[in-house]
Amino acid sequence: MMLRERARRVTLPPVQEGICLTFFVTNFQNIDKLEKVIKDGNCYGAQQMYKSISARYISAQRFSEAMDLLHSGACLQLKNNQVTCGSELAVMFVEALVKAKVPYDDGNLGEEDDVHQLAEALAAAKTRVECCSSFLRAAIRWSAEFGPHRSGSPQLHVMLAEYLYTESPELDMAKITLHFVRGDDPKKFASTLVSFMGKCYPGEDDLAIARAVLMYLSMGNMRDANFLLSEVKQQVEAKKLEFPQSDLIHFISYLLQTLQRDAYPLFSMLRSGYKPSIDREPAFNEWLDDIGEVFYGVQRRNPLQGMFGEMFKIM
Repeated sequence: MMLRERARRVTLPPVQEGICLTFFVTNFQNIDKLEKVIKDGNCYGAQQMYKSISARYISAQRFSEAMDLLHSGACLQLKNNQVTCGSELAVMFVEALVKAKVPYDDGNLGEEDDVHQLAEALAAAKTRVECCSSFLRAAIRWSAEFGPHRSGSPQLHVMLAEYLYTESPELDMAKITLHFVRGDDPKKFASTLVSFMGKCYPGEDDLAIARAVLMYLSMGNMRDANFLLSEVKQQVEAKKLEFPQSDLIHFISYLLQTLQRDAYPLFSMLRSGYKPSIDREPAFNEWLDDIGEVFYGVQRRNPLQGMFGEMFKIM
């Protein structure tokens, strides 16, 4: 992957303490020279310099310089296969965004965006799953705190969901689904579900579909819940696969129809009639409680439970 050149050069502040920092200021005045340090094999020394100098910038509230340095350092370390160092600097970059209270703006997330670029670099470097996922989770928390989306950037959620699905040694579809439903690409989510259906154990396919639909509905997102179910059916048919026809899938189909009208008694009857299928996964009853509150105004017995509690537990 080609990394874009940073437009700015870091002018380092005077440093008094430490022979290492003095050497850094005297001999490595710009990022190009730091790249040579890394290429010469002194990756650990360069890492300590990045961390020390960025800490001084942040202490002086020179956040722009700190972020520029950390971003460049992360990209350089990853480019030179120093994945642990690169991922550490990437997380520090997001921490600097938080300390600087940089606002998150959906319109700024694109090919040239720093966060997006670091995520791509981490993925391309084939870092351990926890390295890239830790960075993306930190970025999501930043976007939630300083952006318009209470649950964080939808685009970052999709990036994390895709990464977890393609790179995790053991799939956790509950976590993957959590991020997809907070994303903005239900078609891509449908493709992921169809892919999962092609390699999962018997009986897991209908659970994955039901989990996705119920999570969407627990957030009040009827549109994407309906779209997802329809899109999965279309993709399964196009690939000449079998769509599951279990009682759980029948329940989901009836539920989507019921929620389109003011029919709380029917909603309750469905829950009672399909209880054995619903009880296959404990979280289903919690999400149905959320759905009852969102669509029919039925207060939960325990307001501390529900989708937001589950979100913060996983995040």
